[in-house]
Amino acid sequence: MKKNFVVFSNNLLNSAKDLAPIVLVIAFFQLVVLQQSIPNFFDIMLGTGFVLLGLTLFIYGLNLGLFPIGEALAFAFVKKGSLAWLLIFAFALGFGTTVAEPALIAVANEAANVARLGGVINTTADLHTYAQTLRYTVAISVGFSVLLGVLRIIKGWSLTPLIIGGYILVIIATIFAPNNIIGIAYDSGGVTTSTITVPLVTALGVGLASSIRGRNPMIDGFGMIAIASLLPIVAVMIFGMLW
Repeated sequence: MKKNFVVFSNNLLNSAKDLAPIVLVIAFFQLVVLQQSIPNFFDIMLGTGFVLLGLTLFIYGLNLGLFPIGEALAFAFVKKGSLAWLLIFAFALGFGTTVAEPALIAVANEAANVARLGGVINTTADLHTYAQTLRYTVAISVGFSVLLGVLRIIKGWSLTPLIIGGYILVIIATIFAPNNIIGIAYDSGGVTTSTITVPLVTALGVGLASSIRGRNPMIDGFGMIAIASLLPIVAVMIFGMLW
């Protein structure tokens, strides 16, 4: 119990250090540049305190739960020796974590609202269908990204050709995609690699590379997030061509 309290206190201190530059920048421009008092000062301080506490709990939870379980699952699947189940798990993990991403849900809903304003869709039913289809398109592409990342670690493939090939696909898709979907597609690639997906996928990659003889966790364990940010861009642009 005492050890957990010490760890939590250290996380709280580190979170405060991370937030300090943001607070100082906002205070400087508000007080020095704009020369105005901070409105709703006590509400802002209360909100900052909640952000600090939330960030601390989030980081503490990652270290306590998500990172260990991701690595443990990787070790367990390697020990089981079933490539098929490992690949199925990789796809399911990428799909499941992405579907649950709050940032993706927000972007998909906003894209649907803008699409209705732009005349791409008309009814409320179409609005819901557009948002859900966009969301699941991204989730499926991330699932395949994680599956590809697991195959890369198992086979020992270099990351460089995969990244170069991914960007070539992005460029080709950008040439043929409708203009109204390109911005959404690029943003979708960013929001997929957010609060839920990154910890679990990273832990899976590191755990997998650590448990396979001849693999270096520093070289082979990382890189799945980069792949996962590319394929959704291509998938969403294909979605725009077909809608």
